[in-house]
Amino acid sequence: AGSRVIVGDGVWLTFMWELLGSGKMPSRVFLASAATHRIASFSDDALKSMALKSTVFKANLEIADIDRGYYATHNLTLARHPSETDERLMMRLLAFALYADERLEFGKGLSATDEPALWLKNLDGSIKLWIEVGLPEERVLRRAAGRAEQVAALAYGRTVDLWWSKEGPALARLRNVTVLAVDGAQSAALAEIAERGMQLNCTVQEGQVMFGDGERTVTLEPRRLLR
Repeated sequence: AGSRVIVGDGVWLTFMWELLGSGKMPSRVFLASAATHRIASFSDDALKSMALKSTVFKANLEIADIDRGYYATHNLTLARHPSETDERLMMRLLAFALYADERLEFGKGLSATDEPALWLKNLDGSIKLWIEVGLPEERVLRRAAGRAEQVAALAYGRTVDLWWSKEGPALARLRNVTVLAVDGAQSAALAEIAERGMQLNCTVQEGQVMFGDGERTVTLEPRRLLR
């Protein structure tokens, strides 16, 4: 009781969920931001409120993947945690479209460090495909590569090339890992069509992905960085 903790913004997301899982809440947490050079203060009640209130998004996603020969409509429910952006939410949706399967599921998200953004399991419970979204560290993908038959990472944002220059050489040694990258401008454009209820169509042809909601269309061209 009465304890205080200072956390850097780089570990904020993981820290919040580990705190809640441990059941040991400090009386106050201070978030030190390197970006703004400011310190934000949060009480234990505020932390619990931030962590527990997720926003539910529903998407009716019609997929026409000409490259894979996959055509289906999926009714999806995504929980967006307070610390997740619309951009990351829509990248999860893009990952689903690219690897769509009737057994592909979303993981628990930022609240579970031992689950991916999405995964596809075999009928016996073993993991056929493990999908990460964002800029994961090499150790995260290496651990996933030991648990799943195949691992895919969908990297996005304006710092993808910097991330790849750091993590790429080590990732290239992992034989069952695929890495795709989406340009930051394209991922930001996709985030613009995020809504609580979405009617979307997605066409994949010759590596190009087109997302539309009936009024707007976003074209994405994921780059294959690895395999």
